Amino acid sequence: MNDDWRLRIELEEEGLTQRLGERLESGEIEHDLEHAFHERVVVSINGPELFCYTGTREQAERAEELIRRVAAEHSWKIDVQLSHWHPVAEEWQDPDAPEPASATAVETEREERVEDEREESAEQGYPEMEVRVETGSRHDARELAHRLEAEGIPNIHRHNYVLIGATDEDSAQALAERLRGELPDGTPITVEQNRRAVYDRRVWSPFSVLGGLGG
Repeated sequence: MNDDWRLRIELEEEGLTQRLGERLESGEIEHDLEHAFHERVVVSINGPELFCYTGTREQAERAEELIRRVAAEHSWKIDVQLSHWHPVAEEWQDPDAPEPASATAVETEREERVEDEREESAEQGYPEMEVRVETGSRHDARELAHRLEAEGIPNIHRHNYVLIGATDEDSAQALAERLRGELPDGTPITVEQNRRAVYDRRVWSPFSVLGGLGG
């Protein structure tokens, strides 16, 4: 499911957010959303905030209409903010903000994102990115883990997997490229956000309300 659009709904009280979430799970609202969007809307709750993730701006705006209708029925005061996921900056931004128009602008945004990842890694106390290597056997994974440790590169060895943390995407991609040149051809090597970082931000489930995982 495409989830490039996000509605952030803030209510006065945390309990009201839970009640709104329950209404969104109700048969009536679920029917409206499913038939209006042709895709399910993913909803998460974080205290007094509720987040809706959709594939298009139109879906997000129609979801906002339904939510405002529910809020009006109960005289709930809500604050709604629409944002769009920026693929270069990798953050939620104003939906009307222009995309970078030049290669220089794209590179500037990429550098800013990498710097943000490094700062987040330092603040969180764990790496923002992760290089995942799937070796052919437990023995091969152990050997790779020991070799990396000898170089001062921390890693986690689990069965035939080796997980190596990186402070930012550039560092992770550089390490992955190096390992592709050193390990047997076809060795699965992927770069992704550290699973703990991903989990701390949000977890997906088809049209379900998720407590404490908004963001």
